[in-house]
Amino acid sequence: MHIAVIIEDLCHPKKCQHECQYYCPPQRMGEKVVEFGENGFPTISEKLCIGCGICAHKCPYQAIRIIGLPEELKEENVHQYSENGFRLYRLPSIKKGIPIGILGQNGLGKSTAINILSGFIIPNLGNFNSKIEKDDVISHFKGTIYADYFRNLYSGKIRVSTKPQYVDIIPKLYKGKVNEILSKVESSTKDLWIEKFHLENIMEREIEALSGGELQSLALATTLMKEADIYFFDEPSSYLDIKQRLEFSKIIMDVAKKSQVYIVEHDLAILDFLAEEIHILYGTENAFGVVSRPLSTRHAINSYLSGFIKEENIKIRDWNVQFFIHPPAVDKNLVPLISWTEIVKRYPEFTLRIMPGRLLKSEVVGVVGPNATGKTTFVKILAGVEKQDSGEIDSRVKVSYKPQYIKFQEGKSVLDIVTSELKESFDDPFFKNEIWEPLNLRTIQESNVSDLAGGEMQLVAIALCLGRNADVFLLDEPSAYLDSSRRISVAKIIRRFIEKTKKTALVVDHDVYFIDLVSDSLMVFEGTPGVEGIGTGPYNMREGMNRFLKNVGITFRRDENTKRPRINKPDSYNDREQKNKGEYYYL
Repeated sequence: MHIAVIIEDLCHPKKCQHECQYYCPPQRMGEKVVEFGENGFPTISEKLCIGCGICAHKCPYQAIRIIGLPEELKEENVHQYSENGFRLYRLPSIKKGIPIGILGQNGLGKSTAINILSGFIIPNLGNFNSKIEKDDVISHFKGTIYADYFRNLYSGKIRVSTKPQYVDIIPKLYKGKVNEILSKVESSTKDLWIEKFHLENIMEREIEALSGGELQSLALATTLMKEADIYFFDEPSSYLDIKQRLEFSKIIMDVAKKSQVYIVEHDLAILDFLAEEIHILYGTENAFGVVSRPLSTRHAINSYLSGFIKEENIKIRDWNVQFFIHPPAVDKNLVPLISWTEIVKRYPEFTLRIMPGRLLKSEVVGVVGPNATGKTTFVKILAGVEKQDSGEIDSRVKVSYKPQYIKFQEGKSVLDIVTSELKESFDDPFFKNEIWEPLNLRTIQESNVSDLAGGEMQLVAIALCLGRNADVFLLDEPSAYLDSSRRISVAKIIRRFIEKTKKTALVVDHDVYFIDLVSDSLMVFEGTPGVEGIGTGPYNMREGMNRFLKNVGITFRRDENTKRPRINKPDSYNDREQKNKGEYYYL
């Protein structure tokens, strides 16, 4: 069985020569395989397509996918958007009492699966031309647990609450103060969730003035305020620091004892700590996705990192991810590039103090610490966006800055934005080979920036930052909205870029795996969030990780097979032993 997929967001029929139709062998023999409709877009007849893939190779915008699939998947098509549209095979399991994780690359149908299970999408079972009724869905799944599930869902016996994926769009949808928004939510447990997510101090704040972490906490609280039988959490950890992520995880684990819980999460350390079973989604981005059978958490994440799912006999990636139990060796011959004396920045309600430090040439410095302790403010001071009140920065170098919150000029394509800002750099083969192609931006270069998903916007912003003519690259939360696989590849791209150019990067992030993969040394921020922040370092990785994790009270053990870090249960034997030894991360 083979399928033909056309990604309309990438297809630009007015700009091409209709190569898909011209080069198709059966088409040249008189068969009507590729036809252009009234909307201008092509359709490919899968019955007449011979699966040669020539159209996919000839398409100048890489908008076509011709993919061979196992014949047995044909009967497991749950939803298909159009004749040549994305299709989803299988659904996550129905199991009450345990948190179920959903892990996979973006564009493989995680949100589609959630929308089907929550009732927002009525699955068409692959019959995209027919109107499928709810009774048809129940009948299709007759004899399985899904039949009872959908019967109860469609009759209103199952109540659903969903946390949306992108919390930064909340200010665009709602206006007013936090307490005004919450007053519209009818809930007998409202005060409980306000307290658990620490919303008391922001009740009088305008929605548009909230930080990303505050928006995420608000979204999580309002989701749990709704009394439901099933809760769906789509990327709940974005913008939260590791301590907040663990607090949320413990709350969800308690909720899962009484209700059904599904979590789509890309922070593998948090997913490992939180979920008891995981479904891996594999397939081809924006073409098709297959939901794997449920796997134990440890086995699922190890399989995902290795790139091979034994139970499905499928290779999902050409490379595997390796972690090392020892920190990287420190090169003592590196040359200082930027140094600073004690820096102080005061606001009406917050004071930031940065202890003397320096950035070395050819080094990636990770920046870790709780939210609202001044990490972004420090980066802005180095970038020249903010001015310190006291202290000196000895810098004679050019700086490139990727902010935490990304905005592009609307109405322009990705290619227009990048070429206009980078100009000569864009044509440099090094930029194309080390940044543009590895980030896979060629496939979206004609897309309007206003149509990009959060992860795509992040990749464009990273490319712009690394593509500028600079000596120091400042990246604030580059992993936000990237899936697990992308986070790993972006960490490798940043490291390789710094190694080859002999320049310097400062990377702020909350994903411990990402920081571990990208960093040579660490800056650690401490203090009272929203009141006082103190930045120290850079330290070597062992000292920095120990200091950071000691502050948040978390230890990591190592997986026996992959050596990947795994969060210890609080007060477990490993947790107590490592705290006694003072080894919180590297063993």
